[in-house]
Amino acid sequence: MNHPARKSGEKMPVKLGSKLPTESAEARIEIIPLIDIMFFLLASFMLVSLSMVTLKTIKVNLPATASAPAASDSKKDVVDLSIDKAGALFIDKQRSTDNDIVSKLAAMHNGNANLRVVISGDRDARHGDVIRALDLVRSAGIEKVAFEIRPKPVKATSP
Repeated sequence: MNHPARKSGEKMPVKLGSKLPTESAEARIEIIPLIDIMFFLLASFMLVSLSMVTLKTIKVNLPATASAPAASDSKKDVVDLSIDKAGALFIDKQRSTDNDIVSKLAAMHNGNANLRVVISGDRDARHGDVIRALDLVRSAGIEKVAFEIRPKPVKATSP
């Protein structure tokens, strides 16, 4: 059936049912979902990195002080030297002898002049064991030494 007003071979002016984009259309990237995903990834990485901060230390019962300094921001130049209550020394969670500690610290100090050592002594460790650890660190040539402490819990005052 031919329409009387249409000539044969003539195209219809409207394409019916065509949902395909034209060739000149540009692809769009929606920014709002992208920002949401980026904030989620940022928060996830921050939480994971916070949980990994104390993985290099052994569990010791730290003494508490009222004027504890804030935790350091950077752990890349820090070596943890721990002393348990029996007097055993651990360097980054690995039990070591006095000679091993001096040689490891000297080798690390030769590779990194900004190396810092944090001594974590158990509250029940003998004072002599802590001083022995300090002497080992100094004999390795490291001058940047700190002692890790835990702040005392602040008691809430009633008004």
